[in-house]
Amino acid sequence: MPRLGDPNFYRSVILMIEHGETGSMGLVINRGAPLTLGELARGQDMGIAKEREGQPVFVGGPVEPQRGFVLHDDAELLEKHPVVPGLFLSVTLDALGPLLENPTPRLRFCLGYAGWGPKQLENEIAEGSWLFADATAEAVLGQEPAKLWETTLRGMGVDPAMLVTGRGMN
Repeated sequence: MPRLGDPNFYRSVILMIEHGETGSMGLVINRGAPLTLGELARGQDMGIAKEREGQPVFVGGPVEPQRGFVLHDDAELLEKHPVVPGLFLSVTLDALGPLLENPTPRLRFCLGYAGWGPKQLENEIAEGSWLFADATAEAVLGQEPAKLWETTLRGMGVDPAMLVTGRGMN
C-alpha cells in the first residue's frame, strides 16, 4: 500500500515463503534488477540455454542482496522446496545450473529477500500497510512482472487508481 512509504516496497508484489513466530521471509517478484540471467551465468561460470540469456534477474528484497533464490515450476528437479502447487523454491548453485541450462521450466531468479521480525508483518498488516491474496504458480511465473502489481490488485477487486498515499484506500 502507498502508506508504507518504503521505496524498497513501492508497488511490490511479495511472495511469502515463511511466516511464523520468529518472523517472516518473502521475495519481491516484480522488480527487475539491472542484470540478466546470461550475465549472472557468466559471472558464475555456468552454462545457460540461449533462450534464457536475456531474461531478467529480480531484486527479491533488501536483505542479503548477494544471496540467490530461484522460483520455478520444474517438478523433476531434485533439490527443491514446494511453495504452492506447481511452484518450487531452490536455493543452491547445484539447482541453478540445470535450471539455467534447460529452457523449458519457467523461472524467476531473485537476489536478496524481504524479512520481518516477530509480529512485525502482522502489525504492518493491521496498520493497513499491506494487502494479501493467495498466490498461484501462474501469477508468480506466468504474468508480466511490470503489470503484476496492478493485476494482483484488480484480481482482489481493488482499483489501483483508488489508492492514495497516507490513508490507504479512498
